Amino acid sequence: MPEQLSIFELVANASLLVQLVLAVLVLASLTSWVMIFQRWLFLRRAVVDADDFEDHFWSGIDLRELHQELESEEELTGIESIFVAGFQEYSRLSEQSDADSESIMQGVQRSMRVALNREEEKLETHLAFLATVGSTSPYIGLFGTVWGIMNSFRSLANLSQATLATVAPGISEALIATAMGLFAAIPAVIGYNRFSARVDILLKRYDTFAEEFTTILYRAAHAKR
Repeated sequence: MPEQLSIFELVANASLLVQLVLAVLVLASLTSWVMIFQRWLFLRRAVVDADDFEDHFWSGIDLRELHQELESEEELTGIESIFVAGFQEYSRLSEQSDADSESIMQGVQRSMRVALNREEEKLETHLAFLATVGSTSPYIGLFGTVWGIMNSFRSLANLSQATLATVAPGISEALIATAMGLFAAIPAVIGYNRFSARVDILLKRYDTFAEEFTTILYRAAHAKR
């Protein structure tokens, strides 16, 4: 009996549809774990980069010097891209003789808002997939369970006497689909909730920096006029 109810044998003896459901759930689970690990590394790096940049920014360094340093980098991340977008637009508009301080700041704000939206897209990459896996996996597993139990009861119609020994394997193989659905869904839900909270914190931090940087440029623009 223990050999009959081993997980591997139950999966091997399951119907084709149940096996397909299990294969989909295993693939979704593996993909979710890859994305969870990738998001963890990306968001961890984003926090470290934001800390380093803000320490450098508020150290009293000249903004043009800081901009030149960042221009030499191959890839800008997070708060750096917001700073570069805002400062480049400010420098470009300041060189126009007919531009007043208000129009300059409006252009700077638009430029930083575009950069902020792009960073938001980067931060939220893969979160939609984790949410989808977390919300749909239990139902996919339940579908496999219902199908397996239905086939199990249909097979009993050909038996003159049904016992626990004849019913248990079919029901067990069906319940594996539900277990696999939960196994795929739980990490995805936890990862989605945790990463969503981190993304919100980072976006608020980016938005706060954009407002502070706007204030600094606003004062500089008025001092020139």
